[in-house]
Amino acid sequence: MIEEKTHAAEVIEEANQASKPKGETMHVRVYSPFKIYFDDAAESISAENATGPFDILPRHHNFMTLLNPCELVIRGGRYGEQRIRISGGLMHVKADQVTVFLDI
Repeated sequence: MIEEKTHAAEVIEEANQASKPKGETMHVRVYSPFKIYFDDAAESISAENATGPFDILPRHHNFMTLLNPCELVIRGGRYGEQRIRISGGLMHVKADQVTVFLDI
């Protein structure tokens, strides 16, 4: 009986690993009317809105939110980790495209 539980745990762990594709990216663009801060592929982006900090990963549901003053953290891609301090903005997520509008 103990062996069955151990095997079940291993199967669940393997299923969890399989549901997380490695190297998956989304396109992230962070810009204001006069400057593009980031425009490339990324594995995740972290920000903060009125409910608190949150992360966006590839295949995220469509989403739109106002951003609080915070530090955007963009991970992955060819630049590693990028940090951009913002005073607020608007984030739009749709079909693996994340757009952050600043200075609006």
